[in-house]
Amino acid sequence: MSGVAMTRPDCPASGPRSPGFFLPHPTRPRPCADVPSPSMPTSTHPTGPATHEPALRAAQMHLCKPAEPALATVTRSELCTASKKAAGFVRHIELSVAGTPLAGACTPGQSVGVLPPGTDEHGKPHKLRLYSLASPTAGEDGHGQTIATTVKRSIDEHWTTHRLFAGVCSNYLCDLKPGDTVKLTGPSGKKFVLPENPSEHDYVFFATGTGIAPFRGMALDLLRGGPAVAAPGSKIALVMGSPYSTDLLYHDLFTELARTSPDLAYLPAISREPNGLHGRMYVQDRLVTDRDRLEALLKSPRTLVYICGIAGMELGIFQRLARVLAGSDLEQYLAVDRAAMENIDGWERSMIHRQVAPTRRVLLEVYA
Repeated sequence: MSGVAMTRPDCPASGPRSPGFFLPHPTRPRPCADVPSPSMPTSTHPTGPATHEPALRAAQMHLCKPAEPALATVTRSELCTASKKAAGFVRHIELSVAGTPLAGACTPGQSVGVLPPGTDEHGKPHKLRLYSLASPTAGEDGHGQTIATTVKRSIDEHWTTHRLFAGVCSNYLCDLKPGDTVKLTGPSGKKFVLPENPSEHDYVFFATGTGIAPFRGMALDLLRGGPAVAAPGSKIALVMGSPYSTDLLYHDLFTELARTSPDLAYLPAISREPNGLHGRMYVQDRLVTDRDRLEALLKSPRTLVYICGIAGMELGIFQRLARVLAGSDLEQYLAVDRAAMENIDGWERSMIHRQVAPTRRVLLEVYA
């Protein structure tokens, strides 16, 4: 997975100080994007052996284009972090798309484009930003008339000028109140959605940050059934990575879903503070602390792995998979060069899709 150098249009070339703000791969929508996306971007499905390739759900695409966007109305906006003391501000925003082509046309794993008002420093209209859907297929209202997304405010400081940088679109969206309107395009993306027959599969979801958005919608589809799922029954393991427990997104929802559904295992991974009996950990470390549970799931020919979040997280997951699984169990998810298999610690991201090739049973949506 190669990257292309880009410059944030509303930030100096040297970039802001914080390492937490990166530029997305130009062909992938990021779940919480504050950089302009190119026209009609789509996620790139991992390459690799097509054995056990799932047939993905048909997804409607580009019903609303920038020249004729849908006019949506904000119906709800609330913080979705586990605590108001979280390090960042992340909001769950619901939008009524009733009466527009987007109504009933969106599926988890897709994105919608947001056209923020105003102009940039060159006097040109701000460009499109993509945000992942966080709602189930039936929407927040059960009829596909209200969709949701997950937005993190982008606030930082310029390296050279020490002036405050505020992301254009994220702050625009987070400032909106119920009753305000917003211009939307899309939906976009068709390669990070659930299978055509979801109940035929089990799932391991890995998320960091706002990468949790599509898994909120997918989990609600799978656990509650609805128009996209014939019947609940799939086993799901959701591994959610966060630096602090206060920053976990939709934590109360997933905790309640796991309490009421034996089919869901909700496994937070906290990297900068002790995490119960296990101490600090990243998402891939759950493959060790919960090996019995996850190994059994991963050895099943039914299981698919979805990964969404910060670019680089997939490397750690792949390395851990190569240590936990062996032989045909590993080959379900990764085709690994023999030399690479002898030096797992030496893997680099540049090797992914080459010496370390995800199969079609691994679906990636990562952003830099």
